[in-house]
Amino acid sequence: MGAREARGSMPTSAAGSNAFTPRATGGAPGRRAAEHGLTPVRRSAEHGFTSVRSSAEQGFTSVRSSAEHGFTLVELMVVVTVIGLASGIALWSLPDPRGRVVEEATLMAARARAAHDLAIVDSRPVSLWVTGGGYGFDQRIAGRWVPLADKPFRVASWAEGTVARLAQPQVRVTFDPTGLADRPVEVVLDRDGRGASVVIGADGSVAVDA
Repeated sequence: MGAREARGSMPTSAAGSNAFTPRATGGAPGRRAAEHGLTPVRRSAEHGFTSVRSSAEQGFTSVRSSAEHGFTLVELMVVVTVIGLASGIALWSLPDPRGRVVEEATLMAARARAAHDLAIVDSRPVSLWVTGGGYGFDQRIAGRWVPLADKPFRVASWAEGTVARLAQPQVRVTFDPTGLADRPVEVVLDRDGRGASVVIGADGSVAVDA
């Protein structure tokens, strides 16, 4: 009677079998899982499948992980190359801060022409002097030469590297009130193997020969 009560008190499934099977009578969980068609992770690895953790240990990284860590080495090399090319192009496209020698000669000629016109307007002689260091303008006032202080006539120095080739250390040409020059003058400028000349004729004409 006691054994029947003990047996009747055990829980059963809907089919009448025991819901709980002791380890001693039911076998290993892995073995029973295989019998039901389930494959554990360990057996998957034995058949060629690798877990995510194993992939990381072998040095493989997913695409998403690579994107999260920024650029690859090849991408960085491409970016550096592009920046280098762009910098080189920008450097070559920048103008020479000294300007071209022909531009320097043209500026001097324009100022000389302005001095010619000033002599006519003020009815006073105006002179242009040129040395190896630069050039400037004077006006004859009360019997003496007075430096012109206006911006177009201020003393100008040659740009770095520019050499003025003159017949003598200092050359002076004077425009009279009629616009004529007291002598013809040619100032040859040279820089880095390139030259330009400012030619002042006796008739007061001013031209640039490049």
